[in-house]
Amino acid sequence: MKILQSVVVKRVLTEKSKLVLLEGYSIKKQQLEKECDQLQFELKRLEKTKKFQQGSLKRHFEKEIQMRQEKAKLLDFQIEQLHILPLGSELKEKEVKAIIEVSEGDRWEDIQSEKTIIIKDGIVDEIR
Repeated sequence: MKILQSVVVKRVLTEKSKLVLLEGYSIKKQQLEKECDQLQFELKRLEKTKKFQQGSLKRHFEKEIQMRQEKAKLLDFQIEQLHILPLGSELKEKEVKAIIEVSEGDRWEDIQSEKTIIIKDGIVDEIR
């Protein structure tokens, strides 16, 4: 019989992976800043047309801008934490599903134990 089981995928922090993560965080942060600027521009443009109810329009745009600013703060925190982490640390990247073969006589504890795939610089380094 075959069953589905969750497998954790972890990334080993190396100089190369640290740079890739930092670059990804920076790109996301820049995108959020661009979106904030665009939303502020659109709000000013719509305020000048006076076709919409000013109060609710402004609240909606401010809410959207605030959401993006919060995401940018979270990215700043993640960048800060990444600088603190020592090389060789394992970072949980995601979970995937695996098909596991179960036969009569198998130890259930062995089957139930959490499986982990370790990735180092984009290559599967270890399967636990």
